[in-house]
Amino acid sequence: MKLTNRLFHCCLVRTGVICAMLIVCGHLSAEENEFTSTTIDLGVVVSDVQKSIEFYTKAVGFKEIQGFSVAGDFAADVGLTDHHKLDIHVLVLGDDASATRLKLMQLPGVNSKTSDNSHIHSQLGYSYITVEIADTNAAMKRLEKAGVKPLAKGPAGLPAPLPQDIYLTVIRDPDGNFVELVGPKK
Repeated sequence: MKLTNRLFHCCLVRTGVICAMLIVCGHLSAEENEFTSTTIDLGVVVSDVQKSIEFYTKAVGFKEIQGFSVAGDFAADVGLTDHHKLDIHVLVLGDDASATRLKLMQLPGVNSKTSDNSHIHSQLGYSYITVEIADTNAAMKRLEKAGVKPLAKGPAGLPAPLPQDIYLTVIRDPDGNFVELVGPKK
């Protein structure tokens, strides 16, 4: 009888632990992030899509993947354009599903305004993208090969109290947009 009683209590405790775990897991899944991805895509209208693709692939290190088109009527229906079709070239940083996607598009025949990119504070809105790199030295070689020079005194080590083995290199894309490359020197 004692053995059966112990076995019963042991099973009861295990069942209680399992139920508690299921409740906690169920509670956690109910509070999961409302987003299907924690990575954002960035769409950029450019003046010359081929020059921009070359810059972002050869100088920065993105890889071009299959792009897509959006019909002008749909683009107008959702508020993106005034009935202009979009041909979107997609560039990625990496091969996994959560890789950052940069979506480049050029709208021929549209007189798009250029931004004042003198400094990041020259206008409101998105000012730059940051690309975290594995090796600043390798990135500098890639930039040099592509004919791209860093701005000012880059690459520069981050100031204290930020990590002292991380460097910041700021460059501009063909339309003058700021691109930060951040990483260690190896």
